[in-house]
Amino acid sequence: MTGDAPFSALDDRYHQTHPILSDREIERMRPFGTMQTYRSGERLLESGVPVPGMFVLLDGRISITRRDGLGRVSEVLEQLPRRFVAEIGQLSGRPSLVDGHAVGDVTVILIPPERLRALLVAEAELGERIMRSLILRRVRLIERGTGPILLGKSDDGRLILLQGFLSRNGHPHTVIDTDTDPDAIQLLERMSRSDADLPLVICSDGTVLRAPDENQLASQLGWLPEFDREHIYDVAIVGAGPAGLATAVYAASEGLSVAVFDSRAPGGQAGASSRIENYLGFPTGISGQALAGRAFVQAQKFGAHIAIPLQIKALHCDCFPVEIELTDGRRIASHTVVIATGAAYRKPAIAGLEKFEGHGTYYWASPVEARLCKGVEVALVGGGNSAGQAIVYLASHASHVHVLIRAQGLEASMSRYLIDRIAALPNVTLHRKTSIESMEGEGDALAALNCTTPEGPLRLHVRHLFLFTGANPNTSWLQGCSVDTDQGGFVLTGNAVSGSTIYGTTTLETSVPGVFAIGDVRSASTKRVAAAVGEGAAVVSQIHGVLAARQKLTMRSNAAPA
Repeated sequence: MTGDAPFSALDDRYHQTHPILSDREIERMRPFGTMQTYRSGERLLESGVPVPGMFVLLDGRISITRRDGLGRVSEVLEQLPRRFVAEIGQLSGRPSLVDGHAVGDVTVILIPPERLRALLVAEAELGERIMRSLILRRVRLIERGTGPILLGKSDDGRLILLQGFLSRNGHPHTVIDTDTDPDAIQLLERMSRSDADLPLVICSDGTVLRAPDENQLASQLGWLPEFDREHIYDVAIVGAGPAGLATAVYAASEGLSVAVFDSRAPGGQAGASSRIENYLGFPTGISGQALAGRAFVQAQKFGAHIAIPLQIKALHCDCFPVEIELTDGRRIASHTVVIATGAAYRKPAIAGLEKFEGHGTYYWASPVEARLCKGVEVALVGGGNSAGQAIVYLASHASHVHVLIRAQGLEASMSRYLIDRIAALPNVTLHRKTSIESMEGEGDALAALNCTTPEGPLRLHVRHLFLFTGANPNTSWLQGCSVDTDQGGFVLTGNAVSGSTIYGTTTLETSVPGVFAIGDVRSASTKRVAAAVGEGAAVVSQIHGVLAARQKLTMRSNAAPA
């Protein structure tokens, strides 16, 4: 294997990343694809262009190279016969992250995405080897920095947002800090007209995006899918957190036609957790992003149509089947809908907060933010489990973490194992019955917090503030639909709704027939990852009940005399 990347933990897993296929395995793969030949020098893969599928190499070799937006090309490897060329993006036909050319005449079995998914399900043992390889290859590309180049100031909130967006979606990228990288000045002179252009995103094909938002970047990278206007899904899931992804996995694995929508990335709030240690089956813990990434791939494996990032404008309940309207005006019809949009951290009433949002103030604690906090003091507001996980994580990077809570202690809102761990950290101070009154800064950068405590005023000199304060449900898109909510805006289900439906009041069904709510967005739900996953599994059986009842009604209607 060639390439200029430093040693990776994946180097000793080369046999798993690039497994050699036996004759029997190749024969089992043949029915899922077609024979294709390519002449020497012919291109099989092009960076930024959708991939036709997985190439099972029978004869010849394929040179895999990567290039960045500056035109620099480096070899990844030269793939040999009895191996395959693909990575995890091929499950959904996403654009290639690398280039591939035939070295000599090449013969392959080309397996398109939908047949690749069928292969993974039909051939369990072989499918496991292939899936592991696809995931490891994406990890390797992330390590190498393949993909777009992000150019900007490391503490710029817009750059941090784009970094987090790409990282949460598992997309390789490279960041160049304009304050510390000597090559950045020359690049800025060539490509930028003013600071308003920052951050710059230089794509692999040379396209330059100036201060793009997440949707503009996703569109340029070819993430936004097309929809067949005539197709009616069995279930449309809005939200790709643990609840939504669990629904997608169980529904798609049982043969239902599934569409999943999310405005940002897989995982929801849980996706930003540095380590979840009380989730069943992971005794050493797992990061929220890793858990969400596995569920995302699992849902794709079973054929769920996942659209990220796409904003939902409205749910139309006055038609049959119901329709989801996107912000671009497109409508997607579905027999049932699952509301799994979760909740967003509430913005506390602090003087000066708006000025410093994106400039030292964050609502999650990912590796991107943790790197900015290395060796400095930070403050965190919040006393729930998400806050606890963030405290432990930030304490391993920051010199000191000041934790501010309104309550007398953490016992009523945080798991015991987190309370004990925080208490054992020498660089964490818990400030009880403390709140922030105002924020001050130097220019647009946060510099200090003015707090009130039982002992009097407290001034904390910090440049980074993390807010984990309460939650508001993400339900504004439901305003035009008669879905009942409680006083806090969380969706009512089951016995709590005003009246029953023609299918009977089920535990997770809302006041609208065939529309369900699960996870944090549901009123009176347990705000835990495991509970959300459990509701995602439970709702699928209820969806089957709705679909079966509707099918019976249709059959009776068709059988009735004219």
